[in-house]
Amino acid sequence: MKQRIITGLIAGAIFVGLAVVGGWLYTFLLVLLAIIGFTEYSRMNGVEWSHPSALLGYAGVLLFVLPWREWGILVPSPLTVVWMLAFLLLAITVITKNKTTIDGAALMLLGALYVGYGFAAMIEARQVEHGLFWTFLSFGCIWSSDIGAYFTGKAVGRTKLWPSISPNKTIEGAAGGVLLSLIVAALFAWSAPELIALPKALLIGLVAAVAGQFGDLIQSAYKRVRNIKDTGSLLPGHGGVLDRCDSWIIVFPLLLLTELLPV
Repeated sequence: MKQRIITGLIAGAIFVGLAVVGGWLYTFLLVLLAIIGFTEYSRMNGVEWSHPSALLGYAGVLLFVLPWREWGILVPSPLTVVWMLAFLLLAITVITKNKTTIDGAALMLLGALYVGYGFAAMIEARQVEHGLFWTFLSFGCIWSSDIGAYFTGKAVGRTKLWPSISPNKTIEGAAGGVLLSLIVAALFAWSAPELIALPKALLIGLVAAVAGQFGDLIQSAYKRVRNIKDTGSLLPGHGGVLDRCDSWIIVFPLLLLTELLPV
């Protein structure tokens, strides 16, 4: 637990500091996390980073996360990127005479979208007007949901939420996470009423808490399928990038796609 706390404080301080600074430093951090995250995803699925299907997956991730527009480079739309990746991955199944199966191709496509667009959404949220506010509002709701769920579950958790997926999570803990996320969202609305009204802030808090907990459960379910404890070992006591960012890469795209965050 001591190692977990120390790692969390150091990593959290670095992340928050770079989020405040913004610009290319924050973008570089998220691009790096995306690359590491996709490496973990590929390894979980038994695919070496040098395999042609994995290399296409990396290309997809980079097409999503790199700031092409800032560099004056035109790139295809996200839908075009997904379709081209699908085509090229399916082509590999033919070229390799099914040594790369259609299931393997689908896994790499899913990973590129899951990881690539997830981190790209965080970069986009920071780049909009008042991006630091919207970024901290989103992370504040996600992190408060995690904290609220953990401590409420420890204190009064009795009813298992989804024992076959995550045996330690409880319905009471989940409710506590939602409640704390709503409180934090309300505090953001109170602190900046010119940027966000209370009802919208509460909706963001609700979506971030519920979707964030689903993000956690999604990763837990996948690790059970692959029979692993952690996706990686980058963060001592915490696991890998996907272990720590599983909520983020679900919440940020959802908030942007629903236009709860400005786009």
